[in-house]
Formats: sequence, structure tokens, C-alpha cells
Amino acid sequence: MPPLLKLDDVYAQYITRYGTVYAVNGVSLEIGEGEILGIVGESGCGKSTLARVMMMNVKPPLHLVRGRVLLQGVELNRLPRDRLKREVWGKQVSLVPQSVMNALNPTMRVRDIIRDFVKVHNPELDDDEVYSMARDRFEELGLDIRALDLYPFELSGGMRQRVAIAIATLLNPKLLIADEPTSALDVSTQKVVLKLLKRLWNEGIVKSIVFITHDIAVVRQIATRIAVMYAGKIVEVGPLEEVIFKPLHPYTELLISSILTPEPEVKKRGLVEIRGAPPDLRTPPRGCPFAERCPYATDRCRREEPRPVVIGSRLIYCHLRGGGAA
Repeated sequence: MPPLLKLDDVYAQYITRYGTVYAVNGVSLEIGEGEILGIVGESGCGKSTLARVMMMNVKPPLHLVRGRVLLQGVELNRLPRDRLKREVWGKQVSLVPQSVMNALNPTMRVRDIIRDFVKVHNPELDDDEVYSMARDRFEELGLDIRALDLYPFELSGGMRQRVAIAIATLLNPKLLIADEPTSALDVSTQKVVLKLLKRLWNEGIVKSIVFITHDIAVVRQIATRIAVMYAGKIVEVGPLEEVIFKPLHPYTELLISSILTPEPEVKKRGLVEIRGAPPDLRTPPRGCPFAERCPYATDRCRREEPRPVVIGSRLIYCHLRGGGAA
């Protein structure tokens, strides 16, 4: 079965008067129908930019410099923005943005936000039909329908997040991209949001989910597959449990070792620090972007960019695993 969404050698850059930020550098990635792909990495590694590229919500200062974004074989990068708004965003691919308070207009009631969202795609629907659709979805997801008559600032952080997810999935998009949906929530509210996302997936309201986070402990609770991102590049992709318990890329290994978890082996080993800092994406380094922080790096790592290596069901970009020069 062909992938639901495919990124083919994508490069995206922020071009500003202060210089160019190389935010996404040669990312190739596939999201299959029926999976939840977790994308993890440190802040500033390009995860949110990658989310925008997946939808082709790209406008200056962000530019798609090279590569293709295919949704079920259709090149989104070739479609004009007005067609993307009308035919793709919200209907086929939908985004729950990182800052949900900024995404929901504070001067509008939730029902009016929903009305404007739906009528972009279905202008023939009247207000009562849209409200009925929204009420049905809220009840289906166990959300209090009284929230429809409130303003976003009258809702708790967790409720705002759940409302944003309900709005994003109102038209049953095939792919939902959730960008750090739990980062500002307490642990108990995180679990509620994760259960809501899993319910949307289990019930087939959305076919696939891309879950973006810096928190591996959170992604373990929801993802079926994981992609690890560093300095604008994907460095390892594979089934969740394989990557978590047997990481093959040095960055993945150190990232997992730096997280406090209740496993006995972690308590015995203790936490491991990732030395140094990520590179400045205005001046990305030659070779492997992790070389300066990697305890196993060689001169070759600093000189040559590794090619992808397939090991079983895993994809790794690392010279230690046999990745030749790119």
C-alpha cells in the first residue's frame, strides 16, 4: 500500500534579512495509513517547521527550496495556496498547532470559530447545520457541549486543547498533525489529551496521526513508530519499541538515556548528559550534524554526511552503522 503522506528529499529554509536558517535539510519520510508516527527531538531541531511543510503551509519567510510533498500521490507542493486551503487543509490534512491559545481567536465564541472553519470548505451549510455537526462531534468525543458557547479564554488549558483537536478533526481528515499538543499541560491532563487522540485514531475519525514532541516519555504512550530529528535532519526511524529499547543512532541513544523513566535499568545506570549544544542552523556543520557532540565521532563523521542505512525495519543515518558519504 502506498504511503498516505511522503516527503521526498525536502529542504525548507527561513530566508530573512538577517540570514538564512536551514530548518529542514534533506528529510525523506513516509507516513503510512493506520499508524501514529511520533517525531521527537530537542527544541529548535526543525520539528514544527517540518509540520508546516507536511501541510505545505509554507509562506515567507519560510520557503520550500527543494523536494516533494505527496499526499496519496498528489504533489501538494505544486498546488496553489488557495486550493490547499479549500481542498486539503482541514479536509485531508489538519494541524493542531503548538500554541493553541493563539490559534483560537479570543474574541469569538467556540461555535463561531467552528462556523468560520467549516464554511471555508462547505459554504453551502447554514449555521444551524454547522452547530449540529459540532455538537455531535463534541458529544461523540465526550466533550461538554456548553464549551461551544464560551470564549477560548473561559476554558482551561486542557479543555482548549481538546476543543482545538475536535475542531481540527471535524471534517474527518485522513491525517492529523499534532504539534506539541501536551507540552503546556500537567500530567493528568496530558493523559486525557492522549486518550482523545487515540480514540480519534481507534474509531477511524482520522486514519493516521503525526505526533510531534520533545518528550519521549509522552510519545511512548501513543506512537506506533518513531522518527528522531536532529538539526533539521531525521537521524533514525523505526518501530517505537525497537527504537526505545535498542537505539542505533548515538543521538537517539543519548536522548533516551537523558530522560528519567521508571525502568530498573535506567535507575541503575543513572541519567546521561548530552554534552554541548545543537548547531546553529544558520551555519550548519559539514558532515554529520551530531558529530561535535557524539562520543563516537571520527574525522569521517565531521567531513562526510552519512547516507541512510536500512537495518531490519529501521532506517539510520550514521557512519557507525555503515552509512557512506552522501
